[in-house]
Amino acid sequence: MQSAETYNDTVVRQFALMTVVWGIVGMLVGVVIASQLLFPALNFDIAWLSYGRLRPLHTNAVIFAFGGSALFSTSYYIVQRTCHTRLFAGPLATFTFWGWQAIILAAAITLPLGITSGKEYAELEWPIDIAIAVVWVAYAIVFLGTLVKRKTKHIYVANWFFAAFIITVAVLHIVNSAEVPVTLWKSYSAYAGTVDAMVEWWYGHNAVGFFLTAGFLGIMYYFVPKQAGRPVYSYRLSVVHFWALISVYMWAGPHHLIYTTLPDWAQSLGMVFSLILIAPSWGGMINGIMTLSGAWHKLRTDPILKFLIVSLSFYGMSTFEGPMMAIKTVNSLSHYTDWTIGHVHSGALGWVAMVSIGALYALIPRLYGRTEMYSVKLIDVHFWTMTIGVVLYVCAMWISGVTQGLMWRATNPDGTLTYTFVEALKATYPFYAVRLAGGVLVLGGMFLMAYNVFKTVTGPKAIIADQPVPQPAHG
Repeated sequence: MQSAETYNDTVVRQFALMTVVWGIVGMLVGVVIASQLLFPALNFDIAWLSYGRLRPLHTNAVIFAFGGSALFSTSYYIVQRTCHTRLFAGPLATFTFWGWQAIILAAAITLPLGITSGKEYAELEWPIDIAIAVVWVAYAIVFLGTLVKRKTKHIYVANWFFAAFIITVAVLHIVNSAEVPVTLWKSYSAYAGTVDAMVEWWYGHNAVGFFLTAGFLGIMYYFVPKQAGRPVYSYRLSVVHFWALISVYMWAGPHHLIYTTLPDWAQSLGMVFSLILIAPSWGGMINGIMTLSGAWHKLRTDPILKFLIVSLSFYGMSTFEGPMMAIKTVNSLSHYTDWTIGHVHSGALGWVAMVSIGALYALIPRLYGRTEMYSVKLIDVHFWTMTIGVVLYVCAMWISGVTQGLMWRATNPDGTLTYTFVEALKATYPFYAVRLAGGVLVLGGMFLMAYNVFKTVTGPKAIIADQPVPQPAHG
């Protein structure tokens, strides 16, 4: 076992700190646009503060800046510890940090200016798309190169998830971003019409499936056993979980295009594969939660474990809800409503953000030679602030969405609509206030985290040995 000094933790620290920074930025923009939906005058008639420009800034900041930085940080940390070797191509790892930050800044400038390709989760224009591809290929070289030069025979399951996420996201991004430049900051998709929509949602849903699921499952499979001090409940189940998930997820994208011009057989295929996804998703959730067998008492005193286990609960809920919404009859009610917004944030805040925050709270003291975070009590306060905020947000959007769906499709005996759009908006308006309150709580929690991280990083050192992740005891 190598000592901690032989690992390249500089780039891990850089990404870890920027995860906190971009988390605040992304969630702050989210609170601003939630406020605009409640009080439209808050755009101040300034084009670059309009909802249509800030919304893609919010999604890109939360997914790729916050989530991406968390994935870079944890994957670089985990692959070194589980392979007992230093990161391959250290200068290239440094390049991925600065390159990724430059891409995020480019997004933060271009999106409010209205420079966009118009594709959801892929709004950035072609020069930035090329930069993303270059940085991502460098990331793949660093990560996979580290796996190749590992000093252990076994490849720990977390690294399988990271490798699948890195390779798949590269393919998704390059194929979906095929475009014809017409000026420096304007391009048109290489695809047309319905084909363009299908490629976009093949990319869009698999960005969820691999960037926001497989990558964060890699985090889960390392930090839950590590924090619990227990082996993975079933290593065999984790392998089945991996292969089933990556085999099925790729085909679920068409469920975003139900009741559109996409051929009906493709819509049905997306629905069926979405339903199949429940099995591997719940297998992973159960495997993570059952890792606490024999250590449930730790939840009373360890708020980091609370973050990790509650994130798994949200993962299970979201991966049940998603397939249910893919069923055509359910989709006829849910599509284009706030129910979809609730579902997305159940996964994005409940699963992705909470598992990332839990992992960072476990990671940062180790990176800076501390025994624990500056204040464990503040972690607990952050946990409850975040949990209450997410529940308020998600429940408000569920109720608002179902209300919208029912009102929009209600008809009178003569076939006319029972409600006007404005009546439906009036009925859902109060829930936008609840959503805003939930968002403010989540953002407040991020500020608590930033303070806790700052005090930890600047506090006194207490060098601790880095222990290996507990190995599987059975099955």
